[in-house]
Amino acid sequence: MTIQPVRLFGDPILRARAAEVTEFDRELRQLVEDLTDTMYDDGGVGMAAPQIGVGLRVFVYDTGDAQGHVVNPVYTVEGDEEQVGPEGCLSIPGVRYDVRRALRVRVSGVDMKGKPVEFDATDLLSRCVQHENDHLDGVLFIDRLDPADRKEAMRTIRESDWFTAGITVRASRGAGEAAKPSPFGRGR
Repeated sequence: MTIQPVRLFGDPILRARAAEVTEFDRELRQLVEDLTDTMYDDGGVGMAAPQIGVGLRVFVYDTGDAQGHVVNPVYTVEGDEEQVGPEGCLSIPGVRYDVRRALRVRVSGVDMKGKPVEFDATDLLSRCVQHENDHLDGVLFIDRLDPADRKEAMRTIRESDWFTAGITVRASRGAGEAAKPSPFGRGR
């Protein structure tokens, strides 16, 4: 188990577009393992590589109904139905808002061995895919808020202990601490 420190709002890697993965080697397999372990340690349902300081297009997920990882993901919106639901982010602790997302998406990419991955996602999995894919493009969920909510979210961030202390990397909780609720509303 290798739990990595989580990058917090203010770290430049969270605003940069991640690079395509071109080498499917032991380092990539270790990255997927580190992402998964860190996601579980923090009680999340998804985590993207930039959140642990790696600028590659990889994310992991576990919504309870579906789990896995996608390398070089691409998604297309299926239909015009939308969902509005709570989101937070392991990289923006203490901030949670309803976000409008597509209800259904079709995801494609490859796995850590370079084999094709393709699946349809709805509801929470769709929300997770869109949220994590945003991370790979340097977009945070607060960027998707209406102006009033975004202003309030930014005020909450500026007033948070971690932000006022200038902390941009948060160490893992460590063994023995209670799991936090998931940023998507599902606890671990």
